Amino acid sequence: MSSGKFDFAMAIGGEAGQGIATPGDILARVFVRRGLHLYTYNAYQSIIRGGHIFLTIRVGEEEVQNHGDKLDLLLCLNQDTADRHVNLMGPGSSVVFNGDRIKVNDAQEGVQLCALPISHLTGGSRNRLIQNTVAVGSIMYMLGLDFQILEDSLKLRFARHGQAVVDENVKFAKAGYDYAIENFKPFEHPTPVGEKPLAVWSGNDAVAMGGAAAGVKFYAAYPMSPSTGVLHWMAAHARALDIMVRQVEDEIGVANMTIGAAHTGCRAMCATSGGGFALMTEAIGSAGMMEIPVVFIDVMRAGPSTGVPTKSEQGDLWQILGASQGDFERIIVAPLDALDAFNTMPELFNLVDKAQCPGIVISDLVIGEGRFSVDPDAINMQPVIDRGDIITEHSATNGYKRYLNTDSGISPRALPGLEGYTHVVATDEHDEDSILISDEFTHPHKRRMMVEKRARKFRNVTGMVPAPELEGPTDADVTIIGWGSTYGVIKEAIDQLAERGVTANHLPIKWIVPFKGDEIAEIVTSAKKTIMVENNYSGQFHRYMRSETGLSVDGHVRKYDGEPFMPHHVTDGIMEILSGATDIYVPYQEVIV
Repeated sequence: MSSGKFDFAMAIGGEAGQGIATPGDILARVFVRRGLHLYTYNAYQSIIRGGHIFLTIRVGEEEVQNHGDKLDLLLCLNQDTADRHVNLMGPGSSVVFNGDRIKVNDAQEGVQLCALPISHLTGGSRNRLIQNTVAVGSIMYMLGLDFQILEDSLKLRFARHGQAVVDENVKFAKAGYDYAIENFKPFEHPTPVGEKPLAVWSGNDAVAMGGAAAGVKFYAAYPMSPSTGVLHWMAAHARALDIMVRQVEDEIGVANMTIGAAHTGCRAMCATSGGGFALMTEAIGSAGMMEIPVVFIDVMRAGPSTGVPTKSEQGDLWQILGASQGDFERIIVAPLDALDAFNTMPELFNLVDKAQCPGIVISDLVIGEGRFSVDPDAINMQPVIDRGDIITEHSATNGYKRYLNTDSGISPRALPGLEGYTHVVATDEHDEDSILISDEFTHPHKRRMMVEKRARKFRNVTGMVPAPELEGPTDADVTIIGWGSTYGVIKEAIDQLAERGVTANHLPIKWIVPFKGDEIAEIVTSAKKTIMVENNYSGQFHRYMRSETGLSVDGHVRKYDGEPFMPHHVTDGIMEILSGATDIYVPYQEVIV
């Protein structure tokens, strides 16, 4: 973010069961309604009670796409949070905590310690979550915000619990607000007002909404974090949008049901994470063989196997590239942020319909569970829909050939049940008329013809996919290459590099397959220095780019500890690489979450 602009970050820490989400939601709503941009990241554990949860909320006048490098305010809901994080707070920051139960030690000079006498302010209330409401009241004053804004938000948040609950929360929030007036110093710069109110959504919400806008009428899933938010959104809106939603017993059933729905002509999709995707892969191959357009979504988490269920990683790329066996066509795309994820869904559905093949969306926890502000006017719920070469009405036929060997490789697709268009759909190899070649004898000429027919489809698809564009000056000192969710953090690192006297540009890769190798190679070979940023150990995208282009890069910034990049991780890594100190930089995670 540019200097001089409002850029504020706060964190709420506690244990699972302490109601951390509620103050986070209330404050997020306050910020976006003031027209401020926002990103939240929740570092949590895979337990229902206990552990350590750390929710970071970053707010700014300009677009925010990561949780940043610093904290201005820390709200401690338990002693563990204070012990872990207070020593990381710098001069000018503030720490808010329940002074009756929490002791704060090791704070740096210049950090304001805001101890709240919760028992006194609440009259000894036995509601252990009420400390959250008191703290939010204090924070509102410190941010220079009027109490009425918070009161309106509390009424909205607690209305479904009844008037008594609303009144209790308003009363104790006001107690915290008034106490802060008398005892705490507000931040130097009050919270500004943006141009217009914004909305807030998660990347999973955006994927689900994008699917709905694309015309999806069937969604299936087995809950698996961090993809479950897609199922939650779909289930919540299924009836209003006439979408059939099914929670299935396992991911094998999910994939097969979704392909079955897509076969009928219904736009269908499903979502999972890496372990569930592993179970889906044979079905994905069957969609490739049967040439059925269908969309699979992998919201990556740290692996392998169960891995770290609540942490993020870009570790599934090679699994997705090699999903199922044999050669077959699939389209793979890695959205860059939540809004891009929304816009990608109609684009992808149009492409898979035209190419009659499966499509795969690669997201991750950073995008999927991250919450982003968005301008509602930027959400187009009426995108262009293109179903490709599909037969929906009966006409005179002289023997329907479902897999006709065309110059484009794309065969006319008739919806099942249409009179005069009887055909076989199976996972075996087949002839043009859909008869299985293994039922007569495995005819080598027919097999070769069908493999080549399917492969030809991508000649057209490659032309339909835009090439990545270089962002920034073409004569930069260094070109940073990233894919998927590294987009936002690299953009901010470029600003930090400029402050250190290094000019950088950015080549963000979104479309993985088909891969625009010629265009990418031209940019990479023209760069003075190239550094790749990836959230995995082995440099999976670098290996893929090298396999497609024969090109390597001058250095790598990699992270694989489960937590997402901070901007300074990228900046520090690039400075180290440019100095010649290393060619692979792995940042140390300062914040213990």
